[in-house]
Amino acid sequence: MSANSPLHAYIHGQITPLDQAFLHISDLAIQRGYGVFDFFKVHAGQPLFLDYYLDRFYQSAQLMELAVPLERPALMEVIQALIRRNDLPLSGIKMILTGGYSADGYNPVEPNLLITQQPLTLPTPELLATGIKVITHDYLREIPPAKTINYSIGIRLLKQIKAHGADDVLYHHKGVVTEFPRANFFLVKYDNTVVTPATQVLAGITRRNILALPEQPYSISVGTVTLDDVYQAKEAFLTSTTKRVLPVVQIDDVVLGTGKPGPVTMALLQALLQVEEQQQQTLIVT
Repeated sequence: MSANSPLHAYIHGQITPLDQAFLHISDLAIQRGYGVFDFFKVHAGQPLFLDYYLDRFYQSAQLMELAVPLERPALMEVIQALIRRNDLPLSGIKMILTGGYSADGYNPVEPNLLITQQPLTLPTPELLATGIKVITHDYLREIPPAKTINYSIGIRLLKQIKAHGADDVLYHHKGVVTEFPRANFFLVKYDNTVVTPATQVLAGITRRNILALPEQPYSISVGTVTLDDVYQAKEAFLTSTTKRVLPVVQIDDVVLGTGKPGPVTMALLQALLQVEEQQQQTLIVT
């Protein structure tokens, strides 16, 4: 697609120019912040790990008592049609399911399904070489297994994050670490074992891919992670669709390890990149 070509989105059962895609103000996403979404990466026209993302999307909808208006095969056809229409080399697709146009602004009705696609920027080599600083905050999301559209706390904390010269916020609840607003958390102990929080977190697809690496270069497990564990970690990193594996070098006032991205983190990034490349090659063949 040329730089001047308009992007398109799916809404109200059809693909339409993005600048013409609107919801009515009665939608529960607007009235009450009620809805779910999911987001996946598209490379060279191929959606990566789509089955896992669709599994989570339908699960989130079920947990929030929302019915996806398209069966899975039909939804996949719409996604492919949108990919062909926008023709972006590297992008992210977001599927949003709202509570619908509610007459009383409270009771869910027929959900609205929106699908958008935007160019995607991955972490720069410079950011990977330096890592990021994060702060912590005591907060537990409602219905953690559901990927809801409610990001109020994370957004409200943006000024506090910036005031501390940080890049993100790591949630914990009474000292037990859970997740970032938009990413999962892993820590590396001094014996090079890797652990990620087991419960009260969204099951990230990149997190899943790290846990399922075909040839585990390190011992990786799920378990309880406390703030004390975090402050004593050798390394730490976050995982997400858009950030892949991103090193965390400082948490609150504690510098981890050498204060630079560590070898375990970078090795796992390379292992993940190989998994992504294998997925791309599989999709091209099929």
